[in-house]
Amino acid sequence: MFAEKAPSNAPEWSVSDLAGALKRTLEDAFGHVRLRGEVSGYRGPHSSGHVYFCLKDQNARIDAVIWKGSFAKLKIRPEEGMEVIATGRITTFPGSSKYQIVVETLEPAGIGALMAVLEERRRKLNAEGLFAAERKRRLPYLPRVIGVVTSPTGAVIRDILHRLEDRFPRQVLVWPVRVQGDTCAAEVAAAIRGFNALQPGGRVPRPDVLIVARGGGSIEDLWGFNEEIVVRAAAESAIPLVSAVGHETDWTLIDHAADVRAPTPTGAAEMVVPVRIELMATVNDLSRRHVESVLRVIDRRRSDLRATARALPTPEVLFSPKRQRLDLAATKLYPALSRNARGHEERLRRLATQLANLSPVARVAKMRARLDAVEVRPQEAMKRILQSRADKLDHMRQRLEAARAALLRAEVVRIGQRRELVTGLAERLGPALEGQIARKADRLESVAHLFDSLNYKSVLKRGFALVRDLDGQPLRSADAVLDGQALVLEFADGKADATGGRIGTRPKIAKPKIALAEEQGALF
Repeated sequence: MFAEKAPSNAPEWSVSDLAGALKRTLEDAFGHVRLRGEVSGYRGPHSSGHVYFCLKDQNARIDAVIWKGSFAKLKIRPEEGMEVIATGRITTFPGSSKYQIVVETLEPAGIGALMAVLEERRRKLNAEGLFAAERKRRLPYLPRVIGVVTSPTGAVIRDILHRLEDRFPRQVLVWPVRVQGDTCAAEVAAAIRGFNALQPGGRVPRPDVLIVARGGGSIEDLWGFNEEIVVRAAAESAIPLVSAVGHETDWTLIDHAADVRAPTPTGAAEMVVPVRIELMATVNDLSRRHVESVLRVIDRRRSDLRATARALPTPEVLFSPKRQRLDLAATKLYPALSRNARGHEERLRRLATQLANLSPVARVAKMRARLDAVEVRPQEAMKRILQSRADKLDHMRQRLEAARAALLRAEVVRIGQRRELVTGLAERLGPALEGQIARKADRLESVAHLFDSLNYKSVLKRGFALVRDLDGQPLRSADAVLDGQALVLEFADGKADATGGRIGTRPKIAKPKIALAEEQGALF
């Protein structure tokens, strides 16, 4: 037998009673307080209209809540990083065992430590000219290679790749970095300078534009992109740079130093490439308009030609003066021919006399020699032309062979890069899948343990029994048992029949079923 435990004078508390007592004690001790701190984690009103955030200083933080009615009466709205003086009452939230301040009024007290550092750094870098508008460059209209500096495992890179695939597929180089934490700034700056260090035409192609991207977060999460090393690397970049850090309302110093700021990573993908379908439609529309304009010019020229042709005189009008002149010349031709023939006869006689004084054989030999010299020169000229054309064709053949070899080498290098990329992705996919399976198995095991602990059969194993009537309905009190009523007792290892009866009380007579049904109908 177990020895009975000595009774204790300490009262027993339920969890709800203790939580309520703590709540009353805290509210009595701290009725209304004025609390100074920096706003952190503010994301605007909840869907219910209430506002939740934290007030913090260098050593501690406290949860804060502004109810919907009080928020509408505030003269100022809280902002991330703002140092404020909040007036309200301290209370607890028993559902999570936390204490919090219910803010009733809010007044500004300063911009906070982080915001002060950020503003001072912004003024310093702006004075150096790193944010000047004249330093901004236009993005290339259609880049061949796009460099992305972001985390390779987040949703940002998937959004960028998906958006580029929808608009205009381009080659993308991803430089993996941490986008949060102590090493974030150094890794991002090294990635920007690493892309700029790539040589054009090298084994790794040099990007035409860079995108530095990260999802939204608090000012502490985005602080790496406010570091001076990142801002200077963005300002020194010879490649046009697009900043896509945080959501549209989040501003960091790299946004001022970048050539273009995008509101979101998806917006950055939309800025660097046009829509391929729209570009094709524009080209087709311009081609159609060009053809239509040429056809209109041809039609206008044809109409002008017809009008000009109608204004020209007829052939009869043009040829009648010429024909008259021809007739007049024909009448004068015969006397002129006679005179010309007589003149030529006289000249021929003089030439015959001169020819008789010269040796025909010598002149024939001389002319034959000149003819022979003329026959050789065209052949030599033709040979020189053919030889020049052959040399040009051979030179062109050599250039084409060299270009073909260079193209084959570039294609082999590109295939090797894609093979390395696929191999790296496959190596990372296996451990990631195993880790996911292990986490799901642990969660399933914890849920199974919870189910076993909440199952009523575990209570039956400790010696208890569940009492049901013949309809299977559980009986929760002794008053529900009728005298002589058939019962079913369920134990941990099976079920047993029993007959009900009251101990030490007057037997309870079961009512007829018809009357019971009438009573139930009356209740409804």
